[in-house]
Amino acid sequence: MSKHRISPGLRLLLVTISLFLLWQIIVWVTKTPHFILPGPIRVFKVLWAQRSLIAEHSLVTLAEILLGMALGCLLGFLSAMLLQWSRTLSSWLLPILIVSQAIPVFALAPILMLWFGYGMLSKVVMAALIIFFPVTSACYDGLRRTSGDWLALAHTMGASKAQLLWQIRLPAAMPSLASGLRVAAATAPIGAVIGEWVGSSQGLGYLMLHANARMQVDTVFAALIVLASLSLLLYFSVDYLLRRLIYWTT
Repeated sequence: MSKHRISPGLRLLLVTISLFLLWQIIVWVTKTPHFILPGPIRVFKVLWAQRSLIAEHSLVTLAEILLGMALGCLLGFLSAMLLQWSRTLSSWLLPILIVSQAIPVFALAPILMLWFGYGMLSKVVMAALIIFFPVTSACYDGLRRTSGDWLALAHTMGASKAQLLWQIRLPAAMPSLASGLRVAAATAPIGAVIGEWVGSSQGLGYLMLHANARMQVDTVFAALIVLASLSLLLYFSVDYLLRRLIYWTT
């Protein structure tokens, strides 16, 4: 039976081709003007014609995503460790973390622009803020759900609090942390693009904003396709690395 399984990569390719075909059929049947809904053929022509410009902006956005993800994951991991280390600290900080998620991202973006400027730093911070809570929540949940039998055995062997955290709780929490990292990989591009929409001079968000203002909808869709491709590449790369590093969960 395993010989006839379709690989995930092939499934993704088939689904993508099917969606593009459906998109093109809708455009042909409805005869929608290209300035409202361009077909994928037209979009790919624009993508090829403006490949240098789009590639230049893509590299900027990719750098913002990667730096934001690194910062957000690091802060999320450290926060989860602090929450688990001290119950007193957890009782004070956890409600603050939860309340912080009620603040809309768009409300924070202009403030971050004022604080960190219109350069790359504000977009990195925005991406980090979006993925900070999912990583913290996933890792903290994994740390709390460590098997009681393992902890009891470690206590009978005289393990210290630090040894319990680093040698028992943390390895047991790795599957939960991996789930948080996968969510981070999927959501990090959102923060970077929102930051570029609010204020920037480069990046895919900046390109989409200015193309939309000029009614160049085909360029907007071309940038969206590149952004979606970067997001998928980042997600599957993180998933691949996690499956190799946390091999005992597969």
